[in-house]
Amino acid sequence: MRWWHWGARRAAVPLLTLALALLPFGQLWAAGAGRAADARTQGHDAVWLGHAWVDGRHTEADAVALLHHLGGAGTGFGVRDLYVHVGPTGDDGTLDPALAPRAAWVIATFHRLAPGVRVQAWLGDVVASEGPTGLDLARAATRDHLVAAAASLLALGFDGINLDTEPVHSGDAGYLALLDRLHTLTRAHGRVLSVAVPQTDPLPPLRFLAGALTGHPKWWSRAYLAEVARRVDQIDVMAYDSAMPLRSLFAGYLAQQTTLALAAAPRSVDVLIGLPAYREDSLGHHASAETIPAALQGIRAGLAASPPHDRPFGVALYADFSASDADWSAYRDGWG
Repeated sequence: MRWWHWGARRAAVPLLTLALALLPFGQLWAAGAGRAADARTQGHDAVWLGHAWVDGRHTEADAVALLHHLGGAGTGFGVRDLYVHVGPTGDDGTLDPALAPRAAWVIATFHRLAPGVRVQAWLGDVVASEGPTGLDLARAATRDHLVAAAASLLALGFDGINLDTEPVHSGDAGYLALLDRLHTLTRAHGRVLSVAVPQTDPLPPLRFLAGALTGHPKWWSRAYLAEVARRVDQIDVMAYDSAMPLRSLFAGYLAQQTTLALAAAPRSVDVLIGLPAYREDSLGHHASAETIPAALQGIRAGLAASPPHDRPFGVALYADFSASDADWSAYRDGWG
């Protein structure tokens, strides 16, 4: 989910400068998006689950506790999708099945405890777009291996694939080719393809400036997000690590990211906005600003500005292994 964290550290100072340039826009959204919609869950929410669920560290008691934290999951509840970490893949795209010996167990357990829940395989690795190692999505062999890995996970019984490959630069043709093949695979099995996507460029020049200064463009163009969304069933916007230093500014930024994602994705595609359920203090992430209540305030403001009407919309919590009791309560009380 945050594979390229090393790159974020390298780029932190220039990106903070860019973030500060965005502050007036965040303030504009926070003040001018209108009264926040009284939005609650539509039953399309998700949570990313760590590797302990498939390597034998977690038990059924842990599954029961997780469902309690969420206020339930599956039919009749807010959370519909659980993204369970099964990788990472090798740099060639292959997946070692020995990494997830309890995959079948976690699928069966959550299906039994939470009827209607979808257990998706969270699959991914670092992309070699900003360094010498990682996935080379331009190589057909790498894409072949990733598709084969996804097929093996569907054969185990996963309800879908949650693809998280980072950092994919805006305009990457190899990534689109991979999505075409993965979606063909998941549709043939009646399963779901979801993707974790970066934030959308609020001002197009910023993407090019960030790329020139840091080698990490950070944002996707609106057109590229639309290309990606047309190839999947669900997009999860990783709307955290924004560098915003204040809750009000983070809320304003989330309002903007919500409207941009809704505008880019086809109405048939689920749009989920990521919630930061973790603590970190760096130039790229301020724990005091990036809170779940602030994120929900911003998301509601975005929904007030761009009502989703009857289109599928939700939030996605990152992640179970870092969430505090306060984070779970903020989700249940503020959205669930």
